[in-house]
Amino acid sequence: MSIKSVPLPDIGNFKDLPVIEVLVAAGDTVEAEQSLITLESDKATMEIPAPFAGTIQKVLLKVGDTVNVGDLIVEMSTQDNEATQKPAESAPAPAAAPTPPPVVDAPARSTTAEPASPPIPPTPPSTAAPVNAPTLGASAHASPSVRAFARTLGVDLSQIAGSGPKGRIQKSDVTAFVKQALTAPAHSAPATGGSIPPLPTIDFSQFGAIETIPLSRIQKRSGKHLSTCWLNIPHVTQFDETDITELEAFRQSLKARADKMGVKLTPLVFILKAVARALADFPRFNAALDASGENLILKKYIHIGVAVDTPNGLVVPVVQNVDQKGIFALAADLAALSARARDGKLTPEDMSGGCFSISSLGGIGGTQFTPIVNGPEVAILGVSRSKMSPVWNGSAFEPRLMLPLALSYDHRVIDGAEGARFITALSRSLADLRELIV
Repeated sequence: MSIKSVPLPDIGNFKDLPVIEVLVAAGDTVEAEQSLITLESDKATMEIPAPFAGTIQKVLLKVGDTVNVGDLIVEMSTQDNEATQKPAESAPAPAAAPTPPPVVDAPARSTTAEPASPPIPPTPPSTAAPVNAPTLGASAHASPSVRAFARTLGVDLSQIAGSGPKGRIQKSDVTAFVKQALTAPAHSAPATGGSIPPLPTIDFSQFGAIETIPLSRIQKRSGKHLSTCWLNIPHVTQFDETDITELEAFRQSLKARADKMGVKLTPLVFILKAVARALADFPRFNAALDASGENLILKKYIHIGVAVDTPNGLVVPVVQNVDQKGIFALAADLAALSARARDGKLTPEDMSGGCFSISSLGGIGGTQFTPIVNGPEVAILGVSRSKMSPVWNGSAFEPRLMLPLALSYDHRVIDGAEGARFITALSRSLADLRELIV
């Protein structure tokens, strides 16, 4: 028998991931691939599995600790003839998938007692960081108790310089920031970005019975991300309807072939191909602004995010290299991603690298909606339910299957004329699939 230490394997480009669950204790016997701890990133909760079977001798982490690749998780005893340790090859299995975007919190241990909360400060002084600070405080170096203290006061930690070791923010720093805000002279600058006044707090129980339920982790993170996108991106939405009568007939003609291959050929698969073609023809839609906002980064690959409705909230897994795949391969990829999303098993790789997003509500209903651009992308396509409509063909009305589309885009990158050309080209491809091979 030998004692082996189990380090955190390579789980992607993440740092200071918080431990939210410890799933084993000293003395437990575990099997290979049995989960040891659960980590939380900005995109998923990830269970880290045991690389081999054995008995837990010592747990080296606790809830609230932060870990990086190579940090030790547990010490395990195992027979010398058992499978050798290979933590670097173990792939974590996410337990829940989140939305695009914010940077992971970096909590650290704290044993100080929380002081009584001072009054809620007024609008921060004009020296406050802008709202497009990447994470609105999520990347600030502070312990969970300090973060809770700051949330109680409505303070954005990204605006505070920490006085602790390595720039860690202390509760005294938060208190000092509040005092400064209370004594700072009023300023009359327009309320934008971080200066947007909060909504009033209302006790709704005074009007009748209420129930308070917590939002899921995905809803909390995606809500912050979408708020940031809405505040920072000047949105324009272009609406259109495209005739998909011929597309639907072609799709139905392939149904038997798709069934034989074990895939479901939905209209969304054809939309993916048409969008990929449009992105190739209009490269500004397949781009992102750099950090300065003065340069455009053009992407030479086409990965498209697809919004998936799950019991825990909306997530956007990414279909890779859409332009290089046929419709049956795309159907298989889309089905696999959607299944992992609903089961809460999306990996960080499943959620990364998107160039453009599609949000399809066609299976639910509605006539039109305005999708929010999923920054740092610069455009998103909203798809509503198709319907039979009378269309004038020059001599008479005929029934045609019309699909409503809504294209939202970042007006700093794309002007109205370019937006209209993009959605017109997309509509043309969907109306006549032969356009995709021209």
